[in-house]
Amino acid sequence: MEVISTCKERTSTLQFRGELDHHNAKEAIRRMEQIVAAALPKQLILDFAGVTFMDSSGIALAVRAQRQMNALGGNAALCNVPSQAKKVFDAAGINRMVPILEEEKGK
Repeated sequence: MEVISTCKERTSTLQFRGELDHHNAKEAIRRMEQIVAAALPKQLILDFAGVTFMDSSGIALAVRAQRQMNALGGNAALCNVPSQAKKVFDAAGINRMVPILEEEKGK
């Protein structure tokens, strides 16, 4: 699991690439927490465009992101969620805790 971070105007975007499963979720969460602690953003965007497979570990990542951002007085959101991962998030009702941004038309 590769995590690519960009930060602009107090918004951090983390792009995840690869499989987000129980084997590598701990490392992805650890990286996310380090990046947020260093950048102290107001908005955290988790970009799932590069995720090739996700199990329930992705739910833990999204919940952890929202909790960490709540502690900082900010918020988190998910974007570019592939259909397989969206099914996992939908089954858990994650959109009630962390918004899933709709993709822009033309993408």
